[in-house]
Amino acid sequence: MSQQGKFVGGFLLGTLVGGALGGVVGALAASRIQAGQRSKPLSKGDTNLAFGEFDEVTEENMEAARLGLEAKIAQLNEAIDDVRQQLGGINGHADSPWESPSRIDS
Repeated sequence: MSQQGKFVGGFLLGTLVGGALGGVVGALAASRIQAGQRSKPLSKGDTNLAFGEFDEVTEENMEAARLGLEAKIAQLNEAIDDVRQQLGGINGHADSPWESPSRIDS
């Protein structure tokens, strides 16, 4: 019973210390990320900016955010198409990826 009590005490102490250290490291990382985003200059042709990265909402900033989101959506669509083609080739449905496999009745 004594060893079980030591285990529980050590486990709880480790949980508290780990949680505290994780919180401190997370807070430091978040502050560095925010500081890096604030110092990033805005350029008119930059399409890699998200809407939350602007200091004020203007028509120009909204257009830049829209273009950035469209670029990200295009990248995601390409990645989805690539994966779909790869999986279709694995499953034997590369010619018709949207059709369900035919049932073989014996």
